Amino acid sequence: MAVRLPPSGDTGEESYTPLAEINVTPMVDVMLVLLVIFMVAAPLLTVGVPINLPKSSAAQVTAPQQPLIVSINKAGETFIGDDKVMGDDLKKQLGELATQDPTRIVYVRGDREIEYGTLMDLLGEVNSAGFVKVSLLAEAAGGAPAKPPGQ
Repeated sequence: MAVRLPPSGDTGEESYTPLAEINVTPMVDVMLVLLVIFMVAAPLLTVGVPINLPKSSAAQVTAPQQPLIVSINKAGETFIGDDKVMGDDLKKQLGELATQDPTRIVYVRGDREIEYGTLMDLLGEVNSAGFVKVSLLAEAAGGAPAKPPGQ
């Protein structure tokens, strides 16, 4: 029984060169198999426990209403949403909307060229109608309209 030793590096013998490569193919194969197993198993883990829930007489939770947008343009015309409203009708319509939901958020938009007092009068009308959550909208510094909070 003979044992063959690697070459010692002496002249006349083959020089020994170590194998410096790592074979990643088996690792990739294992990772792909694990990926498939987790992709199949993940939807099965989300199944809930079957429970008979008790009945309740509490009121159902309603979805929050869209915010109301009140605008005033350069000419002093006022709008609720996209609908133009005359001065006396503005108080009436805002009052009706406030009686429906006084906690509704109101966004007030004003043209940059209107007087400060005109905008403050509009804010006063919105507040006197009964709304308690009033915010001013402005443009972002880059020129794009700023997104209202929560959108």
